[in-house]
Amino acid sequence: MRSKKSLPLEQTTLNWASEGLTAGVDEAGRGPLAGPVVAAAVILDDLNPIRGLNDSKQLSAKRREALFDEIRAHALCFSIAQASVQEIDQLNILQATMLAMKRAVQALRLPPKLVLVDGNRLPTLSVRAEAIVQGDALVPAISAASILAKVYRDRLCAELHLRYPAYGFDQHKGYGTAQHLAALQAHGPADCHRMTFGPVARSAR
Repeated sequence: MRSKKSLPLEQTTLNWASEGLTAGVDEAGRGPLAGPVVAAAVILDDLNPIRGLNDSKQLSAKRREALFDEIRAHALCFSIAQASVQEIDQLNILQATMLAMKRAVQALRLPPKLVLVDGNRLPTLSVRAEAIVQGDALVPAISAASILAKVYRDRLCAELHLRYPAYGFDQHKGYGTAQHLAALQAHGPADCHRMTFGPVARSAR
């Protein structure tokens, strides 16, 4: 039996039985030890397709930056929202991610009739929504959302680096790399760290 992992992923237009606008939603920053989790929602313009959309993790930083500007210029509408470090610690990372996604959808200038979300979990929304595993590689609107969320969060991490240069946020983007863990051991957590995450909690003892 052929493994699902060996099947090629192709961008596709899904034939949903729904009239009206469709928004794609994705997040960035669930795994890092610091910084907010960011979500984006995008409604693409079928008359102005954007070439090269893909899962943001499969694109170079330079290509993501170029597509970030192109998506903002040519999408029918988009929004970027976040849940703070404090909300992550209070709610847990899954619920904070759902909150950021909900905020992104609610902030869209045009109301969608259908929301397609990357992954297997859905935020609580007032419109029809579908979760799509690997949606960021399969559905152009979700790909666009993944790019907006990733680039926006990377820029936030660059700002964190200016405030907290000892941690190297410009390099690891908050993920638990050896460099980041060593900085946590040497300096303890900063107020941008997620205190409920194990490596951060242990460094505060």
